[in-house]
Amino acid sequence: MCAFTPQDPDFQTRIQASFDKQGLMSTLGAAILRIAPGAVEIALSPSPSVSQQHGFVHAGAVSAIADSAAGYAALSLMPPGAGVLTTEFKINLVAPAAGERIIARGRVVKSGRTLTLAQTEVFSESSGREKLVALLTATLMTIEGRDGVAN
Repeated sequence: MCAFTPQDPDFQTRIQASFDKQGLMSTLGAAILRIAPGAVEIALSPSPSVSQQHGFVHAGAVSAIADSAAGYAALSLMPPGAGVLTTEFKINLVAPAAGERIIARGRVVKSGRTLTLAQTEVFSESSGREKLVALLTATLMTIEGRDGVAN
């Protein structure tokens, strides 16, 4: 596992403040569990409001927390004042997302000046046991000097 050094000493406060501005995360009932250099964890408690027709957490909700975990993991290594935007992601849904809690663990694979590659593993948690339910791979772009895009 690589050790990363953040460019912004206040990256944790910056990420939490940015996350708190996301209407979708609030609507889903998601919360940040952990912020570290190159890694962010986001949790979601299953409820009928985020379920699909079979009662599992909807893939859209799983994708949203996975994308945000990857994006904030990338942002943790970007310079102060920079913003992050996802340029693409691919998600593999490997099991139904059902349990007491859904946890998305995003981590940076390769951090670059302009592009960052990150992955998020999403787990369902039941009775203290975890099961992999999805794997997301994302490419994220560092945005600097653009109005409206700063985190």
